[in-house]
Amino acid sequence: MSLRNIAIIAHVDHGKTTLVDRLLQQSGAFRDNQRVAERVMDSNDIEKERGITILAKATSVVWKETRINIVDTPGHADFGGEVERILSMVDGAIVLVDAAEGPMPQTKFVVGKALKIGLKPIVAINKVDRPDARIKEVVNDVFDLFAALDATDEQLDFPILYGSSKQGWMALSPDGPNTDGMAPLFDLVVKHVAPPTVEEGPFKMLGTLIEANPYLGRLITGRVFAGSIKTNQAVKVLNREGALIENGRVSKILAFRGIERTPIDVAEAGDIVAIAGLPNFNVADTLAAPEVTEPLQAQPIDPPTLSMTFMVNDSPYAGTEGDKVTGRVIRARLHKEAEGNVALRVVDSPNSDSYTVSGRGELQLAILIENMRREGFELAVSRPRVVFQRSDAGDLLEPIEEVTIDVDEEHSGIVVQKLSERKGEMIEMKPSGGDRLRLIFLAPTRGLIGYQGELLTDTRGTAVMNRIFHSYQPYKGTIPGRRNGVLLSNDQGEAVAYAMFNLEDRGPMMIEPGWKIYRGMIVGEHNRENDLELNLLKGKKLTNIRAAGKDEAVRLTPPIKMTLEKALAWIADDELVEVTPLNIRLRKAILDPTERKRQEKSKQEVA
Repeated sequence: MSLRNIAIIAHVDHGKTTLVDRLLQQSGAFRDNQRVAERVMDSNDIEKERGITILAKATSVVWKETRINIVDTPGHADFGGEVERILSMVDGAIVLVDAAEGPMPQTKFVVGKALKIGLKPIVAINKVDRPDARIKEVVNDVFDLFAALDATDEQLDFPILYGSSKQGWMALSPDGPNTDGMAPLFDLVVKHVAPPTVEEGPFKMLGTLIEANPYLGRLITGRVFAGSIKTNQAVKVLNREGALIENGRVSKILAFRGIERTPIDVAEAGDIVAIAGLPNFNVADTLAAPEVTEPLQAQPIDPPTLSMTFMVNDSPYAGTEGDKVTGRVIRARLHKEAEGNVALRVVDSPNSDSYTVSGRGELQLAILIENMRREGFELAVSRPRVVFQRSDAGDLLEPIEEVTIDVDEEHSGIVVQKLSERKGEMIEMKPSGGDRLRLIFLAPTRGLIGYQGELLTDTRGTAVMNRIFHSYQPYKGTIPGRRNGVLLSNDQGEAVAYAMFNLEDRGPMMIEPGWKIYRGMIVGEHNRENDLELNLLKGKKLTNIRAAGKDEAVRLTPPIKMTLEKALAWIADDELVEVTPLNIRLRKAILDPTERKRQEKSKQEVA
């Protein structure tokens, strides 16, 4: 049976996972009576809730005597590290582009990586049934994108299919026929994508994806580049530099068969398989026969641009809502995450229970925190900070992102103004159909932290923003941050509605009556620039005199709801987000007000 290895790459929400669903269904990977969830490849809870792919996953289908290994990749720029690794184990890529939106920032990012390593993509224009589809313009945009990314003549001569993943068809023309289902796409993959190239010599495999299996231990998925491997065969693991990591034996080889993984005895060169039995085998390492001395070349990964400090929760309620609270278990969990996610870096801070975690963006770090709180962890995290670099001349460099904003024409002025204030520079403005404009900026990552919520407020929820790392450039100067101070609790207990009602004129609250609060916890946003301590535990004085109108129920203004991402972007440098399985609280890093003032005074003296 011949073999093809392909990745499906596209911008977020352009239909990759739905396309994989249809390929699995129409290739006979499911039984007719088998119940299958929609977006079957999005397996973890957060992926299902948010409707995005976070982890790359492999599957396989058989079409007319050809086995096609398919890798579904994330479409969000924060998970670009996953995409970069996957491209090294496939021989072709289907670039999926929305027929209305056209190529977006993540399309540009993944296509650039694919072209650079010599892949010859197939372009699939998806969602041609959308009423606002602009198929001809989108095809031209794709060609312009390939040309701008220095595609070779061979890569520019890409085949195009049109269709709808949701309706389950692809065709050579946007008008159909749509009766052949996905057959034209299957046939084109077999015809256009080259069979895997195989190296001569002993067994070699490059680790690409990692997961922990409760029965088999560490499972590493990768492509066999040379030779073959049998169960129980002696092997060794080499790192990128060629140093020996471990010697061992392969306990299990799993091949992808539909959405299941099936044990096999022998894996041949060119196939994508999962290997168990080697506890120290990691992503980007080479698994090889004992006589091999040179490792396989792993793709370099773009550097992290944002970092956050994760620390042990030291609030008065620490340990009451989660069961994983010590520095030791937090450290082990973070290092385990960094093993499988090459775009993430974890550095232990000296002499303290805190860890600096660096990644690609706010969403990537927020999802790590969300996963940890669901696993029972309690921790405190700082505001995201950008990762600066130094040039050869010693100048400070900061990460710059390419920001694409699709917005109604009437709101474009406020978007341009706000991004200019955040040191953004507009490089392109063009119509994107239906009285909407596409604005493209180069803006410092620092200025974009927390901008998503402000953008939606300014545009009444109609704008769509996409960001992607562009380059490191000279420091752009100071960017104004949050202007308002915070309202702080001055005591510990449960918030009282009567006290909250009488303090509403000081600023909007972030808590509700009955919530547990403590000294130094942020309970609201002050109307002014300074911080203000409040007594929210003060109840109404009881008397035996009844006065007309005095006994009405207290009506409070609804509080500001703080999601995890919103909280991380909103806090200042001297504040933290306390994250537990039950609550997200905002607080000062130093809870004691006297100690806080002392620290502030010493900072001013140093300045």
